[in-house]
Amino acid sequence: MSEKNVPLVGIVMGSDSDWPKIQGVAKALEEFGVPMEIRVMSAHRTPEIVHQFATTAAARGMKVIIAAAGGAAHLAGVVASHTTLPVIGIPVVTDLAGGLDSLLSTVQMPGDVPVACMAAGSGGPRNAGLLAVQILALSDAELQQKLTSFRHELADKVNRKNEALQKRLTESK
Repeated sequence: MSEKNVPLVGIVMGSDSDWPKIQGVAKALEEFGVPMEIRVMSAHRTPEIVHQFATTAAARGMKVIIAAAGGAAHLAGVVASHTTLPVIGIPVVTDLAGGLDSLLSTVQMPGDVPVACMAAGSGGPRNAGLLAVQILALSDAELQQKLTSFRHELADKVNRKNEALQKRLTESK
């Protein structure tokens, strides 16, 4: 594997049923050309695999890990306990409590073991990917430029929408 293709971001989820709910994280990373590794592992059912993944991630070239889980949602915290890499948690929406259970499990980390927690719902996965891009851009000028261009495009899009609304409002008078 060439250095360009070494995964910089690890995406782990507690179940393959989480994938349809969190695909936005991979789409965000793909937009910026960030290589990733995607795996299913469980903090409770495969703790040895989680340990091995987290403890070897930095040596394998990863810079950020994103962990998604629903319900008890301990995956991000367990991963964070085994690495010094930044860990971003995505609370996966559940039928039981609409994601509140996952959110509370992810956000209530004890002191000294940080996990950045995204929103439960569709914005959370995309924002997790974008936060990973921001972290990587701290030491990658090309990625920083892509991120700056992205932000300008967002502002232009909002401005165009405002202009169109103002035109419709004026025409309706």
